[in-house]
Amino acid sequence: MIRNWIQTYGGHYRALLQLGTPIVIGQLGMIILGFADTLMIGHHSTTELGAASFVNNLFNLCIIFSTGFSYGLTPIVGALYGNKRFAEAGQALVCSLTANVLVSGVLILLMGILYLNIGYLGQPEELLPLIRPYYLVLLASLPFVLLFNGFKQFTDGITDTQTAMWILLGGNALNIAGNYILINGKLGLPELGLLGAGLSTLISRIVMVGVFALIVCRSNRFIPYRTGLRKLGWSSAVFRRLNALGWPVGLQMGMETASFSLSTIMVGWLGTLALASHQIMLTISQFTFMMFYGMGAAVAVRVSNFNGQHDINNVRRSAYAGFHLIVGMGIVLLSIIFILRDQVGYWFTDNAQVTAMVSALFFPFLVYQLGDGLQINFANALRGIADVKPMMFIAFIAYFVISLPVGYLCGFVFHWGLPGVWMAFPFGLTSAGLMLWLRFRAKTK
Repeated sequence: MIRNWIQTYGGHYRALLQLGTPIVIGQLGMIILGFADTLMIGHHSTTELGAASFVNNLFNLCIIFSTGFSYGLTPIVGALYGNKRFAEAGQALVCSLTANVLVSGVLILLMGILYLNIGYLGQPEELLPLIRPYYLVLLASLPFVLLFNGFKQFTDGITDTQTAMWILLGGNALNIAGNYILINGKLGLPELGLLGAGLSTLISRIVMVGVFALIVCRSNRFIPYRTGLRKLGWSSAVFRRLNALGWPVGLQMGMETASFSLSTIMVGWLGTLALASHQIMLTISQFTFMMFYGMGAAVAVRVSNFNGQHDINNVRRSAYAGFHLIVGMGIVLLSIIFILRDQVGYWFTDNAQVTAMVSALFFPFLVYQLGDGLQINFANALRGIADVKPMMFIAFIAYFVISLPVGYLCGFVFHWGLPGVWMAFPFGLTSAGLMLWLRFRAKTK
């Protein structure tokens, strides 16, 4: 039985690990950045940590949505690459960058309206003077997030996952150095606290886009794709297909993130200490989420390559092999986190109340990991076969019909407080994972 298992999945494990490891390493860099941000801000001020929690979770909604929108490029480029149509893949990149810029304009408008009404969201009054300037700086950085996503999905789709990895790691190192200098006022610069963290993020995002554009425009390995840019030019058909694929995926991922962002607003009703604890635990949760998503992205690329060749057997095997790897990663990561559960809070703050609240959140956090891995894997598998529209409805049911009401019920009706709000996530993510798996299974029979 084991021999048959290895014969069926062994090649897929190796290919996914080869493709996914650079993506996971890049995601790991983002995790380290999130840890560094939270550590530096938390030790500078617990109040600033609470403000960062609120603003970061609102912008995470935009960033995850925009990442999902950019994923519309992966099945297009992946299928073209699988059939060696390199010039058309280069054409798709230009259309994707244009679409991403237009979407960034929509997001800036929506987030600007929210900024004007931020005082009506019931957050602690002492946080508002810290929230507003930090919010505006992150708002200015949004277009660069979307441009980076466009370049990254293109290179991932042609199985060049190392370029984005190195740029992410370099950008994150720059961001951490900028945090240290600007938060604490080093090298003769003023001590800016939370605002300094925002400025460092803005600078690093601009630099990463500039470096990526330079590599794609100058490197010899991208010559076949640049040839496509010159000869084929703009394509309305590709632009429409990018939007048809990107919006459903963006909305699916956006609704997932919205369940966390709206939960953050509910946490704000519990006070500044609850927000600080929530931010610490979200930072820890990003550790598993980003690692799972790195492997999920590799699944989408492999599935799209096989789908372009109409090889359904290997489409299925790639998807299930990816889930096996995610489960294995989860067991290792969660074992480490569980062992360290009583020490984690003290890494970020000296406040004993905040640390106690963090410890209370480990039960719902551990419970939802399998469901999170399931939904990440099969959402990416569906993205690889370009079956994305049903994902919007699945996300709406899982996160708005199930998750958020459960969080409010447990947190405020049953009076379980912060752990009660977090009980939303096991219910929402697991139900989403099961529905996405059933959809993939039905589409690839």
